[in-house]
Amino acid sequence: MTTRTLVLASASPARLGLLRQAGLDPQVVVSGVDEDALSAPTPGELALVLAEAKANAVAAGLSDGQLVIGCDSVLELDGRALGKPADAAEALVRWQSMRGRDGVLRTGHCVIDTATGKQSSATASTTVRFGTPDDAEVAAYIATGEPLHVAGAFTLDGRSAPFVDGIDGDPGNVIGLSLPLLRRLLADLGIRLTDLWT
Repeated sequence: MTTRTLVLASASPARLGLLRQAGLDPQVVVSGVDEDALSAPTPGELALVLAEAKANAVAAGLSDGQLVIGCDSVLELDGRALGKPADAAEALVRWQSMRGRDGVLRTGHCVIDTATGKQSSATASTTVRFGTPDDAEVAAYIATGEPLHVAGAFTLDGRSAPFVDGIDGDPGNVIGLSLPLLRRLLADLGIRLTDLWT
């Protein structure tokens, strides 16, 4: 059996870490897609549109039969899609609105087999129950700079983990990639995830 090369169309260290922990060792090729230029009617559809755009942009530049994985995450709160905050002031407003509430982290996933041109995509959703950090805790978190680099201005695997009371669904999805969904998307393309272990 020929070993297939995986390509992650994302600069996210969290996504790369999840794949490596699962026995996969993808190359990283950043898509360069202008996320602000894309839109969709709902947060879940937006996450999927962005994931597909990233995967297709990277796949278009490849020619050796690689498998491309594109992902994008948004936090849905009050029906709106919240990506990375633009600055510390926006991160503060986000946390003031999220405290003590539930949001839904939606991550679009798209897998493209460049050998066949086929693709499979879907969105994973996980409910996040936010705690009630006080103003000083929120300010200290924002001062770390971490929330400026992640969808929804929080992470489950970083400094804001103590501010998340719980989740309903796949924790990997909140970190950036749902491994169970990835397995199903690969299976749709006739590929076993276990055959990609390194």
